[in-house]
Amino acid sequence: MAVPARTCGASWPGPVRTAHPWPGRGPRPFPDPRGPASGPARPLLLLLPPLLLLPLLTAPGASAYSFPQQHTMQYWARRLEQEIDGVMRIFGGVQQLREIYKDNRNLFEVQENEPQKLVEKVAGDIESLLDRKVQALKRLADAAENFQKAHRWQDNIKEEDIMYYDAKADAELDDPEGEDLERGTKTSTLRLDFMEDPNFKNKVNYSYTAVQIPTDIYKGSTVILNELNWTEALENVFIENRRQDPTLLWQVFGSATGVTRYYPATPWRAPKKIDLYDVRRRPWYIQGASSPKDMVIIVDVSGSVSGLTLKLMKTSVCEMLDTLSDDDYVNVASFNEKAQPVSCFTHLVQANVRNKKVFKEAVQGMVAKGTTGYKAGFEYAFDQLQNSNITRANCNKMIMMFTDGGEDRVQDVFEKYNWPNRTVRVFTFSVGQHNYDVTPLQWMACTNKGYYFEIPSIGAIRINTQEYLDVLGRPMVLAGKEAKQVQWTNVYEDALGLGLVVTGTLPVFNLTQDGPGEKKNQLILGVMGIDVALNDIKRLTPNYTLGANGYVFAIDLNGYVLLHPNLKPQTTNFREPVTLDFLDAELEDENKEEIRRSMIDGNKGHKQIRTLVKSLDERYIDEVIRNYTWVPIRSTNYSLGLVLPPYSTFYLQANLSDQILQVKYFEFLLPSSFESEGHVFIAPREYCKDLNASDNNTEFLKNFIELMEKVTPDSKQCNNFLLHNLILDTGITQQLVERVWRDQDLNTYSLLAVFAATDGGITRVFPNKAAEDWTENPEPFHASFYRRSLDNHGYVFKPPHQDSLLRPLELENDTVGVLVSTAVELSLGRRTLRPAVVGVKLDLEAWAEKFKVLASNRTHQDQPQKCGPSSHCEMDCEVNNEDLLCVLIDDGGFLVLSNQNHQWDQVGRFFSEVDANLMLALYNNSFYTRKESYDYQAACAPQPPGNLGAAPRGVFVPTIADFLNLAWWTSAAAWSLFQQLLYGLIYHSWFQADPAEAEGSPETRESSCVMKQTQYYFGSVNASYNAIIDCGNCSRLFHAQRLTNTNLLFVVAEKPLCSQCEAGRLLQKETHSDGPEQCELVQRPRYRRGPHICFDYNATEDTSDCGRGASFPPSLGVLVSLQLLLLLGLPPRPQPQIHSFAASRRL
Repeated sequence: MAVPARTCGASWPGPVRTAHPWPGRGPRPFPDPRGPASGPARPLLLLLPPLLLLPLLTAPGASAYSFPQQHTMQYWARRLEQEIDGVMRIFGGVQQLREIYKDNRNLFEVQENEPQKLVEKVAGDIESLLDRKVQALKRLADAAENFQKAHRWQDNIKEEDIMYYDAKADAELDDPEGEDLERGTKTSTLRLDFMEDPNFKNKVNYSYTAVQIPTDIYKGSTVILNELNWTEALENVFIENRRQDPTLLWQVFGSATGVTRYYPATPWRAPKKIDLYDVRRRPWYIQGASSPKDMVIIVDVSGSVSGLTLKLMKTSVCEMLDTLSDDDYVNVASFNEKAQPVSCFTHLVQANVRNKKVFKEAVQGMVAKGTTGYKAGFEYAFDQLQNSNITRANCNKMIMMFTDGGEDRVQDVFEKYNWPNRTVRVFTFSVGQHNYDVTPLQWMACTNKGYYFEIPSIGAIRINTQEYLDVLGRPMVLAGKEAKQVQWTNVYEDALGLGLVVTGTLPVFNLTQDGPGEKKNQLILGVMGIDVALNDIKRLTPNYTLGANGYVFAIDLNGYVLLHPNLKPQTTNFREPVTLDFLDAELEDENKEEIRRSMIDGNKGHKQIRTLVKSLDERYIDEVIRNYTWVPIRSTNYSLGLVLPPYSTFYLQANLSDQILQVKYFEFLLPSSFESEGHVFIAPREYCKDLNASDNNTEFLKNFIELMEKVTPDSKQCNNFLLHNLILDTGITQQLVERVWRDQDLNTYSLLAVFAATDGGITRVFPNKAAEDWTENPEPFHASFYRRSLDNHGYVFKPPHQDSLLRPLELENDTVGVLVSTAVELSLGRRTLRPAVVGVKLDLEAWAEKFKVLASNRTHQDQPQKCGPSSHCEMDCEVNNEDLLCVLIDDGGFLVLSNQNHQWDQVGRFFSEVDANLMLALYNNSFYTRKESYDYQAACAPQPPGNLGAAPRGVFVPTIADFLNLAWWTSAAAWSLFQQLLYGLIYHSWFQADPAEAEGSPETRESSCVMKQTQYYFGSVNASYNAIIDCGNCSRLFHAQRLTNTNLLFVVAEKPLCSQCEAGRLLQKETHSDGPEQCELVQRPRYRRGPHICFDYNATEDTSDCGRGASFPPSLGVLVSLQLLLLLGLPPRPQPQIHSFAASRRL
């Protein structure tokens, strides 16, 4: 529901922002509830001073009593502030903990984080890590080129001549319907033993490589067998690379024929459905195989294109879009007599995931009508490519035309736009079964440095929509060493389960020649890749010295994050890269846009900014100060940044050289001490290599204690910094128990618990029994209360998070509490830091009663007196709770306390769900500001499955030689016709399947989606404010005031008399969204830079190999006869399925 404009809350008798708001009246003195200036503040529940008689303000419809005046409510607010402050001073122990740190000053040193030195060191370490992978890549690429050059082509090679480990063999043997069942048992397939390796999160064999061949490629073809033959020699190079660098992960050679050979060997992750993995469609392969592209796809939608042919075209366009990466730009248009874009995009746009989604959805709406007009389509495409007023790739330029055929060659268009330089390549695709002469289509491609393809059936789509990459690779191959440059990819999900990775890629060229003195081969053999897990890069960054709110991040030339604490995709699809923009990982503002631009440009920089940050639980927004420092990572496309709050400039480093003291403090970690010293939770950090991790903190503590009985904190297998700080903080917090907590009676002040959490990883909760209801994260750096307390001055209230009503039984058992926490700021000389957070847990029910009394007219211990017909007095929150609503709301708009008993079980809910009318008035009067953002990493329930994907096994994709074979042409046409008939009858929804589903995702797996998040935070109003919610007879008076030194808003309002005033409800819950309007976003694209190298032209390129067409129409009689044979169960056996470049690859 849209939120109404700020019109409902008019001030009455006007916005009052002074201590003496009413006209004609001077300030009214009132006693200071805090008493004398000297001495500590004390809780005021039983020590309330008398109140002065305040002027009455009659509420609408009331004769005997009035709505409290502003002085009264300010007085109540002052008492609330003092009660909170007194409790925190007595029980929080902030001052005492400062003294404890100073008393133990000899046990730690204060170290400084120097941002510039830190980022330069980390950037250098990352550069060294990646450089080792680059050297391994170069060795592999050089070896591959030499092996292929020395290889002799064998025409008569057979499957049994080649021994290799087929990574999918085991899965195929388990498939009772798999047609490769017999082939899987052949002796050419090795049987290997595997051992579990935690580095790969998989079972591997370090003595062999594994081979993966796409489902729609025939393993026994001559081309594939020769490919397997010469790539076998790479095995020794893979092994030698690992010997030189044991940290290497997957080493992969992706061949242009579709063969993938990777090391070490591991079984393929078999999908539950059709395996559509093809290395040539992986982001890293596409990036390494060609330079960036500006592509315009034009689709013939004339009347002759209908039914299955139109469906084939739609699917072909979608598959073509999947061959593009974020370095590419694209637009899609349909044409008949006229050309028009299929979507809202009127110019080339970046081929990112969201833009491609818009195209794919728009393509499904294409309708066939009219007559074919090639001229309109090509003129539109050339105009798009000549538009220089937009951001684009500015490298390879190409037009991809899908049609069912035609006679017009539109030579005049090419002469006008493309000749003689031919800077735009033209690729033509003849789609469907027809009798048209394809010579014009072939001519268009051949005279414009492109290629002609045929897509007669479903099975040809995937192969033929990626073949164009071989053509684009020609200038790279001809450029030789100049084009041999390592590129690093975006983040993406590894197909073998390694998690999020980046890949270094290097193209591998064909160095053979046709003969002495002949031109060298211009085909790309494939792409070599080496994976680097993001976790390995993260290990090079500071872990805990930056504090809870400091972090390191890195971005690429697109502005996408490589490292960032908010890079946490809930679900991943390995078909697409993980592209989270830096401005989406954080809350965007102008300062961050400048930082992002500078980093993309490869500059160094430092800037302190005031910005908004989202809390860890994504319920709150805080305005904070952050220092950003950044440097480029040399020899890569990445830039590294460091973010530090000012209070994290310094940190503590324990120096526990006294082993007796180590033992003494360590004993306070033992469960036997918890009853007297409080329960201790330790952060689940990697203190030692042999420490067994556990999600259960009790078990983790047990594992930790057992290990510490075997090793010392100074052991080489342990992180001495983490261990010493942990033990020091154990002793520090125990002294807080001894000096403050142990002698206090928590029940007297309605406290369920007191606690302290530290940077060193200790969370101590007192008393021990309170730990049973402790639900905060044992890692302080991952606890929302801890991080927010560091960023906010004063006391931070955190009500329990709830999505449904609490049961009254839980309240009766005192199990519901409200956390109140504050940071401990420590000043040592001129160095200031915040090493800990302390707080209390309030008993919700008892404090709700206390809240009533503090916001009442009761003085000392007198009994409350209710205003009646015979008396004139002001209402208060205790006596008049049937008429007066009094609440405390936190800075996120969540209910903390209420004087209404029936609202106690709604504490923690967004206040609009409790009183929508009043929350809207607070928003309209600027007490709250709203911030909307999008979460692009969310996971949503799966949609009903469809049937889009590649053809099933055995679908035949012809080679050029097949096209020239008349006997094949007639039989293949019939076979294709029969296939399409069956698909139309049985798999009618095949074209709409989810590719991820076809890849084998479980039916219950959640899919990625966009969620809209809305948070509220305090606006600009700091003083008290009286206003009226003007709704006729349903009008309500209210007063709102911020409580000093807290994140609370004190609100007093008349209870609603009727429901006619409900104009709208503010929403805070996360909701499913399509994200921001893409059509508008592309008009103001974010700054980016493409790769600095481009290989799109070479004067020596041979363009004579540009595809072959067949104009001989098959006999209708032959088709009918063959189809009858097929129906009788005698289908012709599919031939080897290799793409149309097979003949050329013999060299």
